[in-house]
Amino acid sequence: MAGILPLGALCWAASSKDPGYTPALLLDLLRRRGRYRPEDFARLALTSPVDLPALKRRWLEALDGALRFLASRDPDEVGCLYYSPAEARFVEPAPGQQVLPHFGRPGGVLPVVVS
Repeated sequence: MAGILPLGALCWAASSKDPGYTPALLLDLLRRRGRYRPEDFARLALTSPVDLPALKRRWLEALDGALRFLASRDPDEVGCLYYSPAEARFVEPAPGQQVLPHFGRPGGVLPVVVS
């Protein structure tokens, strides 16, 4: 989905919000809690049925991609987001892509949601 950071980049940045968490720990917690059953969706007013096998495949792919991302990062940059000046947005950096690490600070910034 365009405009949404992948799971690895989110775990990487989120770990700075609580000194007790690491990106790998957050990913492990998500891996253990990522189980859904058909009855979990039955009470929701969805416009189309949920394909649980397809959803599971996407979840496992996101977890695997996140693990690869965490392994590729410099530990000195843990807790940052990566900003691409060329794209004028935060990204999950691709090899060779020019990005700037952006570390959070008290007060931070408010997100902008674009549809």
